[in-house]
Amino acid sequence: MPGGRLTQAERQQIASGLADGLAYAEIARGLDRPTSTVTREVMRNGGPTSYRADLAHRATEHRTHRRRPAAPRGTQAPSPVDGRDMEAVAAFEETFTTVMMASGMPKMMSRVMSCLTITDSGSLTATELAQRLQVSPASISKAVAFLETQAMVRRERDEGRRERYIVDDDIWYQAMLASARSTAQIVDIARQGTKVLGPHTPAAARLENIARYLDFVTESITRAAEQARDILHTSPPTPPTPSTDTGADTPHPDRG
Repeated sequence: MPGGRLTQAERQQIASGLADGLAYAEIARGLDRPTSTVTREVMRNGGPTSYRADLAHRATEHRTHRRRPAAPRGTQAPSPVDGRDMEAVAAFEETFTTVMMASGMPKMMSRVMSCLTITDSGSLTATELAQRLQVSPASISKAVAFLETQAMVRRERDEGRRERYIVDDDIWYQAMLASARSTAQIVDIARQGTKVLGPHTPAAARLENIARYLDFVTESITRAAEQARDILHTSPPTPPTPSTDTGADTPHPDRG
């Protein structure tokens, strides 16, 4: 599988694939590249509806020239943490951020959510987030405020009275319920609209169908969230240890 930066020809192929309505995975297969490479490339350069190969190529060259010079000889690369490949971790964090952006979450909020999620503690202070993401504390504050409205982050103070931002096991459950409550508000408003527009008008019928559909979906999401909640508190199964038994103690079928 080829590595390195995308070429201009590959970017043209991505643009053609998007124009043909191909999925990222299908475009990636045509390039013999990981799907995450194509996803990051598109989301970093305007998204699927605004991606242009020539602009993307120039933007990449501009970013490359703006990067800091290489470290002097003798400078060691960051040490692995718990045996992890830190370059792979950084690449995964970028991919996770890109996927959340594709789902509709703004960029900075996606970066904060990704950073918190892949931290073992699931908890960082504003200062730690700002240092990790190389942004201002004000940007962190704004992002956290948004994530709180989505019930995706909570705050608490540690022993040093510092405010910490946390993504714990129940965050996704709470976020699903918050989403369901927001959708339920749309249901209520749509039904109010049917009365305002008159029960026998096409617009009122449209709103009633929207309300019935969203009402069903909201109820299904809430029920599923409740039923699946325990999954968030379940430890993943431990992979079985490879057996070293040579079979020496196993009786031969022909022996008594």
